[in-house]
Amino acid sequence: MKKAKVITKKRKEDVLKGELNIESHRGIRFQDFIASFQDKLRYQLVKENTTATDYDRYLSISYAIRDRLVENWVATQKTYREKKVKRVYYMSLEFLMGRTLGNSVINLEVYDSVAKALADLGINLEELREVETDAGLGNGGLGRLAACFIDSLATLEIPAYGYGIRYDYGIFRQKIVRGYQVEEPDEWLSKENPWEIARPEYTYRIKFGGHVTERTTRAGKQIFDWVGTDDVLAMAYDTPIPGYGNKTVNNLRLWSAKATEDFDLDYFNKGDYFAATSKKTESESISKVLYPNDNSPGGRELRLKQQYFFVSASIQDILRRFKREHQDLRELPDAAAIQLNDTHPTIGIAEWMRILIDEEGVEWGQAWEITQAVFGYTNHTLMPEALEKWPISLFGRLFPRHLQIIQEINARFLREVANHYPGDTEKLRNMSIFEEGPDPHVRMAYLAIIGSHSVNGVSALHTELLKKKVVPDFYDLFPEKFNNKTNGITQRRWLKKCNPELSDLITEKIGHKWATDLFELKKLEKFAKDKKFQADWREVKRIRKGIMAKLVAQEQRLAVDPDSLFDVQVKRIHEYKRQLLNALHVIALYRRIKDNPNGTFVPRTVFFGGKAAPGYYMAKLIIKFINSIADVVNHDPQIKGKLMVVFLPNYRVSLAEKIMPASDLSEQISTAGKEASGTGNMKFALNGALTIGTLDGANIEIGEEVGDDNIFIFGLKADEVDDLKKSGYNPRSYYEKSPELTGVMDLIASGFFSPENPDLFKPLYDSLMNHDEYMLLADFDDYVACQDRVSEVYKDEAKWTEMAILNVARMGKFSSDRTIQEYCKEIWDAKPVRIQ
Repeated sequence: MKKAKVITKKRKEDVLKGELNIESHRGIRFQDFIASFQDKLRYQLVKENTTATDYDRYLSISYAIRDRLVENWVATQKTYREKKVKRVYYMSLEFLMGRTLGNSVINLEVYDSVAKALADLGINLEELREVETDAGLGNGGLGRLAACFIDSLATLEIPAYGYGIRYDYGIFRQKIVRGYQVEEPDEWLSKENPWEIARPEYTYRIKFGGHVTERTTRAGKQIFDWVGTDDVLAMAYDTPIPGYGNKTVNNLRLWSAKATEDFDLDYFNKGDYFAATSKKTESESISKVLYPNDNSPGGRELRLKQQYFFVSASIQDILRRFKREHQDLRELPDAAAIQLNDTHPTIGIAEWMRILIDEEGVEWGQAWEITQAVFGYTNHTLMPEALEKWPISLFGRLFPRHLQIIQEINARFLREVANHYPGDTEKLRNMSIFEEGPDPHVRMAYLAIIGSHSVNGVSALHTELLKKKVVPDFYDLFPEKFNNKTNGITQRRWLKKCNPELSDLITEKIGHKWATDLFELKKLEKFAKDKKFQADWREVKRIRKGIMAKLVAQEQRLAVDPDSLFDVQVKRIHEYKRQLLNALHVIALYRRIKDNPNGTFVPRTVFFGGKAAPGYYMAKLIIKFINSIADVVNHDPQIKGKLMVVFLPNYRVSLAEKIMPASDLSEQISTAGKEASGTGNMKFALNGALTIGTLDGANIEIGEEVGDDNIFIFGLKADEVDDLKKSGYNPRSYYEKSPELTGVMDLIASGFFSPENPDLFKPLYDSLMNHDEYMLLADFDDYVACQDRVSEVYKDEAKWTEMAILNVARMGKFSSDRTIQEYCKEIWDAKPVRIQ
């Protein structure tokens, strides 16, 4: 613990040197900040120290920090207006922001000063940060990527807006009850949110339903009117997004649904109180919850309404802003770049065309040219169910005019296809936006590809599979549209904020430039074998593991050994991500220990975390299975000190910020060819965890960067997965030829992990033995052998530490700053603008 004290002491000495300014470039001293904090408490919250709660203090500090952002926020938007700059508009159904206070003080470079100012008042900033609720604006990698991207856009001084939905409730708060996932409302807005500002002046009417009438002007022009609609209002809420170490503060604009009429007095006067407010309730349900369960027709309709709701409001806002600064709509591609974050916002292409043609009077050819020049599409998945398609019956009922527009887009496109491939009717059928059949659907990914000038994947492998397997016909027709932009993460949150001890150690050795240029970490390579640096590195890791162990002890009353190997798999629960393969390995370890209780084993704590979609039966059963394994393992006295299993409930950004710095081993074990990229793999590696994984997604590029000797790779490759399936994959053959796998599967089949209900896990067993869609049994033996190599290397602490240091040193490519620079140069043609 000696070095930890030195590091902590150094941090304190730094903030005590000289005059303590909150922001020296503005001359605001920490005394002024204390006064601001106390003013917020007294005059805004109407509290004094003796009556204030921790949440009151959190609000006061947040409002005081927000005040420091406002000046630059206003200056940023004013500069953009005056210079008429080209703006990037990032449309995403999710923005998984996590907590904002810590990120804000770090990007303002005032963390230590604020901590000292609060300490003088007897307030601990770290403890206060824990009071903040994670914003319920996202679920997984899609939303976290969007959050990293808007951080990088501001840090790189790129004029940009994020557009999404202000959900009243997040996806859900996960509790584990008797091993089962139980979903509870994530009421993240039940308390005051100090980071948002309501903008009722930016409220737009959003239409649904109705019908289309046609008329012809005297000049012979055909006019389409969308009438008889049910309308709701979209009201803007803005959140400041500060760049790191500069004066740029960009905007995240989220839309909240409001009723056109809050109250029907006629119904009320007749005594029908429910009907009096039913319109308000129905309208505002659109922004009520993230990802409503779409197992029912009502859930599917609500999800489609959500997508159009935020896209229509955003496009109206974009065009309002454009017309304030420009007169000629042909200048739109020079003023706006709209990026569709997956297929969810794709209806925006039809909405853009509708507004240009029906409301602005632009002729079709020019409107389509503008549309394609403005829009770009990022594909995030290779999973068929995530390539959205909507029944024409539903789509046409909600959006009759948009269906007409998409039909026209499709007709013109298929004429182009027919010209390119004369007589190939199969090609026409395969490439049509409309999927034929008894219940025809609109294929949104196809609309996104046709309507955009750029289509990008998010890792090298993903992009190649996208081109060759998912939409090969489109790649053959439009090869110039397709490109790769490997995902990245912001090092400000995922190292500087979440792992201050490691951040300080790195800065002490190589300086602070890595915070804005992650390639600077390359300088750590020369210290990889340095014994003193290795010892300091291990001590930092030990501190973070101790913090995690304490959290588990507090929340689950489990005594985790910080000296054990922390083996971690935290991500959305899905069969292709193969948490079940990890669980099979745990059972294999359990059996080994039971067979040789006096043997020598590397102590291992296996952490799982993640949410299953409420309607995803198999994923929820996997959660129960993992918890049942944990019950057996953690209560067996022969296993104590050798193996432990922990399921972390309610996995979220703030929990990720604790578990990732504490991790030794990062499980990235999806079936090859199924994961688009992944960004958890990058976050773990940046915090010094070694990766065990398949050659899938960004694992491949991480391996290329860190070197084959510094990563643990196993399993079938993507092409081998395809070949095995084509040749007739038989999972039972792997069961029969692997004694260890046979023992594991037989133990499951016996009902050992659910004696009260021996058939409870039979669906998992049957799925693996008879089908095994994601080839767990085919990869099992190689995975177990790879895990054995992990244990052997972990015994050699010098070798393990050297590998960890080299992993961090070679993570420069995986900053979202690099990713955004590529988007700006190759897709958006967006330039930085310095805010004075």
